[in-house]
Amino acid sequence: MQFTLFYNQNTKSYKINMKTNLSSQITLTRIPTRYYRPENAYEHSVLTRFEKIPTTICESAKEGSLAIAKEIAVLIRKKQETGQLFVLGLPGGRSPQSVFKNLIRMHKEENLSFHNVVVFNLYEFYPLKTTTFSNLSYLKDYFLDHVDIKPENIYSPDGSLPKENIYNFCMTYEEDIKRLGGIDYMLLGIGYAGNIGFNGSGATVSSTTRLILMDNDSRKEASKIFKTIDNVPEGVITMGMSTILHAKEIVLMAWGESKAHILKEVIEGKISDVNPASFLQNQKNVKVVTDLSAASQLTRISHPWLVTDCEWDKKLIRRAIVWLCQLTGKPILKLTNKDYNENGLNGLLTKFGSAYKVNIDIFNDIQHTITGWPGGKENADDSNRPERATPFPKRIVIFSPHPDDDVISMGGTFNRLCEQGHDVYVAYQTSGNIAVGDEEVIRYCEYLRDVCNKYSPKDNTVKKKAEEIIHFLHNEKVEGEKEKNEVLFMKGTIRKEEARAGARYSGIKKDDHIRFLDLPFYETGMVKKNDPSEVDIKIIVDLLEEVKPHQIFVAGDLADPHGTHRVCLDTALAAIDELKGKAWMEDCRIWMYRGAWAEWEMDHIEMAVPMSPEQLRNKRNAILKHQSQMESAPFLGDDERLFWQRAEDRNRATANLYRDLGLAAYEAIEAFVQYKINNLEE
Repeated sequence: MQFTLFYNQNTKSYKINMKTNLSSQITLTRIPTRYYRPENAYEHSVLTRFEKIPTTICESAKEGSLAIAKEIAVLIRKKQETGQLFVLGLPGGRSPQSVFKNLIRMHKEENLSFHNVVVFNLYEFYPLKTTTFSNLSYLKDYFLDHVDIKPENIYSPDGSLPKENIYNFCMTYEEDIKRLGGIDYMLLGIGYAGNIGFNGSGATVSSTTRLILMDNDSRKEASKIFKTIDNVPEGVITMGMSTILHAKEIVLMAWGESKAHILKEVIEGKISDVNPASFLQNQKNVKVVTDLSAASQLTRISHPWLVTDCEWDKKLIRRAIVWLCQLTGKPILKLTNKDYNENGLNGLLTKFGSAYKVNIDIFNDIQHTITGWPGGKENADDSNRPERATPFPKRIVIFSPHPDDDVISMGGTFNRLCEQGHDVYVAYQTSGNIAVGDEEVIRYCEYLRDVCNKYSPKDNTVKKKAEEIIHFLHNEKVEGEKEKNEVLFMKGTIRKEEARAGARYSGIKKDDHIRFLDLPFYETGMVKKNDPSEVDIKIIVDLLEEVKPHQIFVAGDLADPHGTHRVCLDTALAAIDELKGKAWMEDCRIWMYRGAWAEWEMDHIEMAVPMSPEQLRNKRNAILKHQSQMESAPFLGDDERLFWQRAEDRNRATANLYRDLGLAAYEAIEAFVQYKINNLEE
């Protein structure tokens, strides 16, 4: 395995050039550049006529984050030239992480100093038992501790204040902002419910810094930081909307598909206190910076036929037809010329000649995505099938970011591949050890203790270790500190054996076909993970070189630019990129599946694997092997459904969409998109 070395003149060191961001280059739909980078003011006004906030759409979160960081750097230097302070408002969450990385790099490599920068923390949780999960600790960990900002220039709410002091503190916080001339640059992320900071539904435009009790949506969102909703503090001290809106410049950033729906509401919807971010529409000093994924629901990107002449390709036509079917309540083959003409799609009639011809073409196109043979059908005509017939059987590797994503996301297909005689391997990329609750470890340690008492009463080694762990978790553990190695081992082992049980239930017979990669980037014992390295990629390269698969399945979750699924996808794609010159790789296809929350949109689906009621039940049983990930698991997120429920709802919804379009009615469907090695934008 070879990597290219680049010499960094500033740091006087060599850096390995690994392609660890290939997922950010995946463009599922070819969006014409003119849709998001109009050639002139007229084109811009036509395309953005539904948008009420100036919006810059970048091709990727990486590009958008760099643009924001450069803008901040320019403003800092301008203030330095006149000897003035630059007052910066900063949020928490994952959205600003790439901006912070760029600013740190500029500090280290481009001599960007932060000596004149004053930072105001947007919010802080209250009350805090420990500073580990505080937003200030997050800002220090990801940014402030890596630059030369003066400690006295960092202002933040205090999560440990006595309650009787909070009101006066909030007043002082507002006065500090005014005393320093106001916030020059307010950097904002956006919550899934349209919250800005923790100004949620019902927040008023006149609100200032205050203590609020978090509503259920806010607590669910904060549970990603505190592991479980039970650990989330009751309240938060947050800047108010008035404080935020009085900043001299406001930049709202949004990355990834998961923010697409709420971003459309903020930019194109009505102003409402139900969606506090919509208040930004009234401000002249506001702009949105987003990537194509988060902008995917904006009219000019998702339904361009409503604002301009379209550059029609197969995927855009599919999207338009599905939209028209849903709008009219008709299946594809019942759409008429009138339906097209009345809904802005007369361009398709010009292209095809009639509704009938469009309907037949798209119906057949979608029909050909359906297959009960995800590994290809032996001795069959594969000209209209998503997978080739030969070779048969195939060697197949299923990559699973966590030890349950395989069965949650593609459990039905997993089972089909095994039943149809393919040589299937499953590779669990991370241990998933931090996603096991302490009570699970206590239960297993008590089991170990009882077994030792019964079968090896004279050998106290295992029994003693089990009792030590039980005592530690009951009496000594400090929430937020790095997990002890013994506890991590137990948690990792619990997940490993659950995964083994799920894989066997799904049809794998050989134990050596179940691989636990334990990628090092994940093994920090904390929520914060390391960046992927050549070691992570080499582990995957070695596995692929050993198996030489004909098919690879990877988790293609593009919604979260910073999550474990995205990192696992990037490590897998980096390994595939290293191997793309190999002869066996020329005969390998890579399929991307989605997670438990959402399925691929119809315009992207290239393979749809249907499931009968019995097969869906088998998938549920495989998911249920992961007992530690049921109701008590950390990181369940803001969805109250269990993983098997989320998966079934998603799979049934996909099947219902196919049915509503006039295709066959199935109980459930799992969907896949092909990743093409030599053309990331296909």
